[in-house]
Amino acid sequence: MAHSRLAGKTPHGEASVVVPSSGDTKTDDAAVAPKNRSLARLKGLGALFWVAVTWLTVVGVTAVLAPLLPLVDPAAQDYEAVAVPPGSPGHILGTDSLGRDLLARAIFGARISMIVTLSAVVIGIVVGGLLGMLAGYFRGWLEKVIMAATDALMAFPALVLLLALMATLGSSIRNLVIGLGILGIPAFVRLTRASTLVYAQREFVTAAKSIGALNRRVLLREIMPNIVPAVAAYAFIVVALLIVAEGSLSFLGVGVPPPASSWGLMIAEGRDSLRTTPWITFIPGAFMFLTVLSFNLAGDRLREENDNRGGNA
Repeated sequence: MAHSRLAGKTPHGEASVVVPSSGDTKTDDAAVAPKNRSLARLKGLGALFWVAVTWLTVVGVTAVLAPLLPLVDPAAQDYEAVAVPPGSPGHILGTDSLGRDLLARAIFGARISMIVTLSAVVIGIVVGGLLGMLAGYFRGWLEKVIMAATDALMAFPALVLLLALMATLGSSIRNLVIGLGILGIPAFVRLTRASTLVYAQREFVTAAKSIGALNRRVLLREIMPNIVPAVAAYAFIVVALLIVAEGSLSFLGVGVPPPASSWGLMIAEGRDSLRTTPWITFIPGAFMFLTVLSFNLAGDRLREENDNRGGNA
């Protein structure tokens, strides 16, 4: 650190004063540096990432605030405006074959799709993440049992499994969440197990064990915080897959039961009139496509960023 005068006494016996020079800015630079790195990291995510996040934010906010928005009742039938095309007065995106407003149905359909898929992902993260951490940390017979069950579940065709569950439990939002949650468990088991295997051999885990830390504390305090970024990034991709799965089930008539609207159900309702009124299918299909694409773009970019940070650690 440079000073204009050194502390002590002058040749005449007078006490000197330490006055920082203009070059004493390293402390301030060190404080600002983390902020600059964070901003640079956010900018480095790319334009496509932020476009995807913007779309997801718009869909999420409108879905949450749907009851408060000035929208037509999605179940109301306007017999004077049956199957009108987009751009018609009072119906920006047109209506379906029963005169129901497609914009309102698409926004309320986003509520159903998001509630179902996000709830299913939470089940997958909690159950799959716990099993994966236990398998990667304790190894041995527990790992063999968990991974054998995971492989068996992954080997079963996903659509057949969901159809069997819906046929057995009945079509309802709760059963759909359970079925999609079970479908998402194996992916998170494999991801968390692989990450736990890596971090279980790190020095900070060995140090925690050497001072007598319990296994529970090691898992919750040392390993879990390090695998959360990878799980969060992968969750975006799983959400995209489950949106498609939910739409497929609703399209087949075993997903969300009417009169609730979901994107898959809306697509199914317009399939018989594709040649005459294609917008009835294309509009909810566009909402689903853009949402799934946005989740995939955001998830891939976050995964790449997490891999780069892990490689530089």
